[in-house]
Amino acid sequence: MSDVAAAKRAARQVAEDLQPALVGLSRAIHHEPELCFEEVRAAQRVGDMLDEAGFAVERGPYDLPTAVRGSVGSGPLSIVICAEYDALPAVGHACGHNLIAAASLGAGMVLAGVADDLGLTVTVLGTPAEEGGGGKVLLLERGAFEGAHAAMMVHPWPEDRLVATCLAVDHLEVRYRGRAAHASASPDQGVNAADAMVVAQVAIGLIRQHLRRGDQVHGIVTKGGDAPNIVPEETLGRFMVRARTLEDLALLRPRIEHCFEAGGLATGSSLEIRDLAPTYSHMVSDDLLLDAWRHNAEELGRRYAADERLEARPTISTDMANISLALPSIHPMIGIETRGAVNHQAEFAAACLGPSAEQAVFDGALGMAWTAIDAATDPALREHLLSRVG
Repeated sequence: MSDVAAAKRAARQVAEDLQPALVGLSRAIHHEPELCFEEVRAAQRVGDMLDEAGFAVERGPYDLPTAVRGSVGSGPLSIVICAEYDALPAVGHACGHNLIAAASLGAGMVLAGVADDLGLTVTVLGTPAEEGGGGKVLLLERGAFEGAHAAMMVHPWPEDRLVATCLAVDHLEVRYRGRAAHASASPDQGVNAADAMVVAQVAIGLIRQHLRRGDQVHGIVTKGGDAPNIVPEETLGRFMVRARTLEDLALLRPRIEHCFEAGGLATGSSLEIRDLAPTYSHMVSDDLLLDAWRHNAEELGRRYAADERLEARPTISTDMANISLALPSIHPMIGIETRGAVNHQAEFAAACLGPSAEQAVFDGALGMAWTAIDAATDPALREHLLSRVG
């Protein structure tokens, strides 16, 4: 048996030993969902497990209180494994970030015992606020990936997919201000901010026919007024504007802003548009690193039938995309049994506790660990990564 095969077999045994603790972490995060930048308990749990595993742990690094950074090893090849753990409003962990956290932590812990032997520095980076807060973008801007050669994570999905179509996105808050008045006795004295939002939404609906392939706009009204007999003085909404690339997004956003401006102009309301997060970019997966992941995932029984049939890729947005433009990165989708449910449904959240979800934690952890072992031991892959410092 080669040294690489022996290392991978030993890694499997470590992953099997860790599985009960990793499943426990996944369940604990799932049972106490926390929204973006509020992941206090999840970050504490991840930090505690890293500390117990012998990692050098920083809590709240880079001025992000719910970020966690754990490092082990001192080799020249530096790999960052990203752990997400924020939840969604109302539906909790309906995107499976509890599984992401457990799998990423597991991968790091599997590698901890062999990092120095393989010439690796392994960092498990707890990245808050993927769901609309751009935690990874902030971490990137503040130096969290400086000197790293590769980054990886896996994301739950109803089936195994190698890559997704990752759209660039802006997250916006739109606020109209009008003037309150008695809606029956003196409506002519009011300026209806809710009407401004309606006009804008109609304009967006009409313009969709003329948008390019990949352009998307969707949102919700978070405040429509205070009472039906008061002309709404203030209206708030949250919107996402998506496009295939950053360049396409830069072309789309002004057109959507004009729709919001039309609402203000038509009603006499004032308009304020505020970015809620940094811009998420499109993603470019690293082909060599992705090939290594696929080989290892297939060794674990994963299959990529949809990719082989050239089916349309899932359409998502993620702040991991920004990392991919800075250094070689992968973000494969790891399948779980959902009985027809899709991400962001309550039924998907329930599926993130089932047996297939627990298998995804194991496969994700071991698959990423094996991929890191390949990165350290395959001369071509190692040189490819070392030549492209983040």
